Amino acid sequence: DKLKKRARLKSPLFLASLFLLLSSFLSTKITAQELFPHNEIASSVPKNVLGVRLFGESYDEFGTQRNMAAMRFMYGVTSRLSVSATPTLSNHHSGNLPLGLVTHTHNNNDTIYQTGTFARGIHYDYRFNGVHFLAKYRVITKDGDHEHFRVAVYGEGSFNNSAHDESEPNLMDDTKGYGGGVLVTYLKNHFAVSFNSGFVIPGTYTETTPDFYGGEQTTSLTYGKALNYNLSLGYLIYPFHYKKYSDTNINVYLEFMGKSYDQARVVQNNTEIEPKTDLLLSGNYVEMHPGIQFIIDSNLRIDFTVGFPVINKSFARFYPIYMLGVQRYFYFK
Repeated sequence: DKLKKRARLKSPLFLASLFLLLSSFLSTKITAQELFPHNEIASSVPKNVLGVRLFGESYDEFGTQRNMAAMRFMYGVTSRLSVSATPTLSNHHSGNLPLGLVTHTHNNNDTIYQTGTFARGIHYDYRFNGVHFLAKYRVITKDGDHEHFRVAVYGEGSFNNSAHDESEPNLMDDTKGYGGGVLVTYLKNHFAVSFNSGFVIPGTYTETTPDFYGGEQTTSLTYGKALNYNLSLGYLIYPFHYKKYSDTNINVYLEFMGKSYDQARVVQNNTEIEPKTDLLLSGNYVEMHPGIQFIIDSNLRIDFTVGFPVINKSFARFYPIYMLGVQRYFYFK
């Protein structure tokens, strides 16, 4: 099945270039090792603290490098409430839906509508996708000796008008919409575990393009509603015992990211079409993202992960997926 074939990343030049930019960050103070590279945690950003995180993802799509870059701004409004905004850009999409995804032909007075596949590995220019917003409120806090347990709820929304070509929604990069969920995090000595689950209600992408048969055609894709279920495990491997507060931390992570989503609703020229291509059908999958993290001088945080499929695969990207991120906090009086 060519649609499910995934190619090997040849040269992650995009991430190397991004790292050179990100490494200019300096340092101040952070304390927890449950700072997972991919998934949100129940702990909130401290009050009046600004966090800035730059990160990017890269994978190879039949010889074409697909890249996404993002800059996240996080702020602690109160000791329990924190918010974030994340603008993104990528070369994942064209300005319009791919030719062949939704088509129609004429047979005398009849019009035959259908969905199909399209060529992969085509060059796309980099485009600004939109901005993702998230608000997180910590509802339970239980702190003990070298351990804590926290629960938070979150809501998210995205302003995005990308010509996304799969049913699977992704509010960070691909689709507009909103969602929410719950976060549970537990830390004991060197070990941290976090689980989060939530829902996504994506919006509709609509475009009007010239019709091959004359005039114009209007195509709309309403992406599938989704449920996310993510489990993250983290362990501090160095230092085993702190000698000073500024000791470099080395953490290893294993994150499982799962999603189930519904079939897309496809409409062209006011005619609803039953999807026949896997890209627009319902699906589910679980990915595994092992990674390593360095925290230097108590604040400069550097993450690197590689993602692989465990159960089924996402049609929205190819594997392996490389992620690089750098983050620091700025403290205000």
